[in-house]
Amino acid sequence: MNENVFEARNDLERKLEALHDGEMSEADFLIALIKAEIFMPIQDNTTSGIQLSTSAKPLVVEDESGIPVMLLFTSPERAKAVVREFPGYGGGLLTEFKWVLEKMDEGVGVSLNPVLEIGYDIEPATVKKLQASLQSS
Repeated sequence: MNENVFEARNDLERKLEALHDGEMSEADFLIALIKAEIFMPIQDNTTSGIQLSTSAKPLVVEDESGIPVMLLFTSPERAKAVVREFPGYGGGLLTEFKWVLEKMDEGVGVSLNPVLEIGYDIEPATVKKLQASLQSS
C-alpha cells in the first residue's frame, strides 16, 4: 500500500473522503461524526502497569494563534505517526465522538487526522454548537 495515498479503512474515513470530494455536506458529516467512533490519544500515566489516575489526559496542542486543539483520529493506526512526536501519549481510547464532546472544555477546537491528507478541523465555536445540540436532543 502506498502510504502517500489515503485509502479509507472504515466508515468514518469513507465519509471524510466524501466530504473532501464534495459528495457530502459539512452538516451531514458533523451529524455522522457525532455518532462515529474515534481514537483519542491519551497520556500514559502508569507505573509498573498500574494506572495512576482515573482521568484521561487527551492530546491537546495550541494552534498558531494560541487556541487549544484536541487531536483525534479515525483509527489508532492513523495516530501512530503523530503521537511519536509526543512522548507519553502511547495509549488511547476508542470511543464515540459524542462522548468526547460531552467531556470537552469550552474554547477547545478539534483536529481530526491532523497532518494527514484527509482530515477535518473544527473551530471552538462549532464545537460549542455541537455540544449545545447534544444537550437539546
